Amino acid sequence: RIAILSLISLAMMFLVLYSRYRSSILALIIMANIPLALIGSVIAMWVAGVSLSVATMVGFITLAGIASRNGILKISHYINLCRYEGESFSQSMIVRGSIERLTPVLMTALVAAFALVPLLLASEAPGKEILHPVAVVIFGGLISSTLLDTLLTPLLFWRFGAKATQALLQHSETERSSESMQDAF
Repeated sequence: RIAILSLISLAMMFLVLYSRYRSSILALIIMANIPLALIGSVIAMWVAGVSLSVATMVGFITLAGIASRNGILKISHYINLCRYEGESFSQSMIVRGSIERLTPVLMTALVAAFALVPLLLASEAPGKEILHPVAVVIFGGLISSTLLDTLLTPLLFWRFGAKATQALLQHSETERSSESMQDAF
């Protein structure tokens, strides 16, 4: 049942991202962060000796949202640099966008990681037997997704995002033109 619900959740995430960006490529680039987060989670579970359970599944679901949000921040910023600041699709635009989003992504990850430290260190404390596995999964995934997202999202966007970005920008320009024509009448 959890596997089926996970697949439905991933499909729903894809549909929401597709409706926002009008591109399966951009949606998939953002969703590529999910497996990156799972790498760290699985390693953290192995190191901490935590087994797969409902609690760890909750951690995976939470982590999928956090990892996707990081990708959304970067991709949206790249598009906004092109749309509103006159940048063209180039390596310098991607580097600029990545640097400008690095601080918010790192700050969010560090604050969340620090908040999880008490749960990580008090694994045997009463009442923490469910929270500890969740903390292990999220902590490990935060580390891997933050580090790997910093490198891979810009590379994937550079390699696969040019056509999708241009199509999205053209669509936005067409919508603005038709709205201004309607306002004129």
